[in-house]
Amino acid sequence: MKKGTKANPLTMRKAAVILGCLVKKNVKTQYRRSALGICWTVLNPLLNMLVMAFVFSRLFGRSGITLDYPVYVLSGNIVFGFMRTATTTAMPGLVGNYDLITKTRTPYFVFPLGQVITSLVNFAFSLVALLTVMIIRIPAGVKFYWSGLLVLFPWLPSMFLFCLGLSLFLSVVYVRFRDIKHIYNVFLTLWMYLTPIFYSVEILHLPDKYALIMKLNPMYHYLLYFRNAISGVLPSWQTTLICYVVGCAAFGVGMLLYKVTKKKLIFYM
Repeated sequence: MKKGTKANPLTMRKAAVILGCLVKKNVKTQYRRSALGICWTVLNPLLNMLVMAFVFSRLFGRSGITLDYPVYVLSGNIVFGFMRTATTTAMPGLVGNYDLITKTRTPYFVFPLGQVITSLVNFAFSLVALLTVMIIRIPAGVKFYWSGLLVLFPWLPSMFLFCLGLSLFLSVVYVRFRDIKHIYNVFLTLWMYLTPIFYSVEILHLPDKYALIMKLNPMYHYLLYFRNAISGVLPSWQTTLICYVVGCAAFGVGMLLYKVTKKKLIFYM
């Protein structure tokens, strides 16, 4: 595209159509030949919550956690799961769609974007699981607050930007360096245990310098915002700012790497 020219509306329309088809195909193929199909998007987080609540409430205890423990575990699981699913499925997105890229001349970023949107759809179903557990736990003291709407805005756009930026970065790196898939899987395991999904940071009794390192974890702040919102505590402006700074920074880095390398990517697929 020459400098000063506008994007071709037909090209943008074609990209939008392909993006919609990709998301639809991803959702369908994810649960193909499954008896329960898309219901697993609700059942998976529920079953994981039951296992984690049973095991870790006894290993770590529930001290320092004011939120109902099953709700605490499930909220952490679905938020981290959104990021994990988006990034791991988007990573091989460019390589896996080589034929479609060469035949349709579709903008490369459509493919990781499609995977992130698919993960967003799955996250929406996971929220159904969370609402179900919260309703069931009403006798245990769980309440609903209007602040829970803050999960939809402003939290979700910042989380989406973070996942998209990380997905763009990983998908571009994967084209040149396939070993990143195995390294990232190991890193995800470490990242999960460093994120307070089933425990509270307070129970670790970390020295100040290590507590600061823990708080450098982006997912710590996304979880903190999410849990504060559903428990009736208005997230602080500092937490909101951190979520957006991290999200915009991740998106900026991912898009910059994509733009710098997109002309050469086709030669390594």
